[in-house]
Amino acid sequence: MGNGETRVRGLAARAGGWSARHRWAAVGIWVLFVVLAMGLGSAAGRVDVKESDQLKGETHTAAEIIEDAGIKEPSSETVLIQAKDGTTKATDAGFRAAVSEVVEAVGATGRVTDVTSPYDTKTISKDGRSALVQFDMRGDADTAGDRVEPVLKAVAGVQKDHRSLRIEEIGGASMQKQYSDAFGGDFEQAEYSAVPVAFGILLIAFGALVAALLPVALAITAIMATIGLMGIVSHLQPMSDTANSVMLLVGMAVGVDYCLFYLRREREERAAGRDAGTALRIAAATSGRAIIVSGVTVCVAMAGMLFTGLAEFEAMGLASLIVVAVAMVGSVTVLPALLSLLGERVDKGRMPFLGRRRKGNGESRVWTTVLRGVLARPVVSVVVAVGALLAVAAPALGMKTSQLTLDQEFGDSLPIVQTYNRVNDAFPGGSQPAEVVVKAKDIKAPEVRSALAEFKERAIASGASRGPVDVKVHPAQNVAFVYVPLVGGSDYDQAGKSLEKLRDEVRPATLGKVEGVQAPITGQVAGSHDFNDQLGGAVVPVFAFVVVFAFLLMLLSFRSLTVAITSILLNLLSVGAAYGVLVAVFQHGWGASLVGAEGVGAIVTWLPLFLFVILFGLSMDYHVFVVSRIREARLRGRGTRDAIQHGVVTTAGVVTSAAVIMVAVFAIFGTLSMQSMKQMGVGLAAAVLIDATVIRGVLLPAVMALLGERNWYLPKWLHRLPDLTHDEAPQAVPAPEARPEVERMRV
Repeated sequence: MGNGETRVRGLAARAGGWSARHRWAAVGIWVLFVVLAMGLGSAAGRVDVKESDQLKGETHTAAEIIEDAGIKEPSSETVLIQAKDGTTKATDAGFRAAVSEVVEAVGATGRVTDVTSPYDTKTISKDGRSALVQFDMRGDADTAGDRVEPVLKAVAGVQKDHRSLRIEEIGGASMQKQYSDAFGGDFEQAEYSAVPVAFGILLIAFGALVAALLPVALAITAIMATIGLMGIVSHLQPMSDTANSVMLLVGMAVGVDYCLFYLRREREERAAGRDAGTALRIAAATSGRAIIVSGVTVCVAMAGMLFTGLAEFEAMGLASLIVVAVAMVGSVTVLPALLSLLGERVDKGRMPFLGRRRKGNGESRVWTTVLRGVLARPVVSVVVAVGALLAVAAPALGMKTSQLTLDQEFGDSLPIVQTYNRVNDAFPGGSQPAEVVVKAKDIKAPEVRSALAEFKERAIASGASRGPVDVKVHPAQNVAFVYVPLVGGSDYDQAGKSLEKLRDEVRPATLGKVEGVQAPITGQVAGSHDFNDQLGGAVVPVFAFVVVFAFLLMLLSFRSLTVAITSILLNLLSVGAAYGVLVAVFQHGWGASLVGAEGVGAIVTWLPLFLFVILFGLSMDYHVFVVSRIREARLRGRGTRDAIQHGVVTTAGVVTSAAVIMVAVFAIFGTLSMQSMKQMGVGLAAAVLIDATVIRGVLLPAVMALLGERNWYLPKWLHRLPDLTHDEAPQAVPAPEARPEVERMRV
């Protein structure tokens, strides 16, 4: 750099300086990267997580046996024929006629196979009022929902001719179709809504069209590049649609946040009288560094999902990690180049009445008032804030997690939910039977056939099932499927006990005695059971990994043991409060109607760990940004309390804007029809809101005010740790007209 320019060191400042000097090259490299990533990803194609890899344990073993045997299990459907009154029975002539018509009608569609009558399979309820016609859809089970329409119409036609009976279809294909018709556009609508919502909030925050477009453009290009990279990476770690949705959610949040932090600092410095080049260098040295520290911390948190051993979580974690890394790199490279190109034109397209609302020094009037009271009485502020957060978190102590049943997930919004409940009432466990996958050297061997017959008898005698237990043999593959309706039905707790009886008592006493026989038990209840077990075992390693590495990053980035410890404690308090809100709203139903939900008595099993990882990462955005500004002011010679006030009030506006965007984006997912998505959206939105207001606006400054100079405490024995601070020089950067011959800025 020439005389009069600021000399810098540090990754963020060097990247920003190079990009500002080579503007078109930086923009061109970014565009080329995005295009190449998308092109290579499209050419490679995306490999999705296979069913056999979803879980470990028996569910995984069963899926492997089926896959190795080359057996394609069809999508099974069931038609419930049920008397509406208390007198009609399955033995009555009218009932028999209806059953015959259903069998004939579905068979005539040409879309089904293996149609069975309840009089042959004994699928008649104990009270004699209900019967089940069962059949399989032809073709691939994954696309059966696209072909089931003629079958549904055939069943509906029979229903019209028998008004005294209830004739309804349920199964994988029909559920898939109803779900797609009712909610298929939910996710797309939520994802598309996130962009205009974020843009609208940014327009209000900046008061200028061009400035508002930049963060959205960065987030979108980062997401586009990540979609391509996901395709390439999926050949090593398979991806999924869920991972894609989570990536979009996280990518929009952090992409906008990082750009917002950078752009706000650059505008603030220009408003303070710096020329465009100096303002950009200061933004690179300060906000750029905060973005790198925050981005690395978020990536570490997302990497925690890789320790779950669950393929879906691993896909979500890796996809989120990639999009955060891409957004971080874009923020410290292409963004400075764009700001250098635009110069004063970044404020083009000013909106009337929106551009003059803030003080010129970037300080927030509202937060200045709040902070004055907090710093005047820090002890009271800490006691009140911590007390309030602990009260909010208290319901989390009684958290109950469970896989949500169909009626819990959708309520009464789908007609098929009512059919599901009727089938379960008449045939407990019939809609979700356990599936025993039996693999033998010779499935027709007498000892194997005898063990299968004994298994059927003992399954009912043990109380695990009320029958009927159905066996399907595939002699060519030496595999048999045993379908066991579990006592407990849709009550996963009770059905889980029935499953344990099958696994721990019935199987060892029958199939387990035959040498060379494998008999893993799978099915929806078994999958839920195995998922819970595996997730429970992952909690401690994931928790330890995220907390320990976040602590180390804070310690190295700020060289303060106190800052590292308070960072972790405040984040844990924020996550606890989010858990409390979740339990209060969705488990107990307190205020559930306000968010269009209902108390379902449980939190979906995967959500607590997912929320912990996501929230621990995202909350570091605000924490790093605020504490970096406080430390910067302290190094420039301000007293600790003055530095706290300056750091908080100058960052409050950008933190508030970023939080509002995150809350709005997450809240969109809270409007989806599925209860699990509502829980995720509300949990994330509540946590970000609490974090950006009570935690960063009240508790953080109050705690730092009480600690005083101890905020920067680092024991002597830790002085040998790598120095990653690279802070700005203590003195303020002079205005351009002062132009010292050489000025050092450490970043």
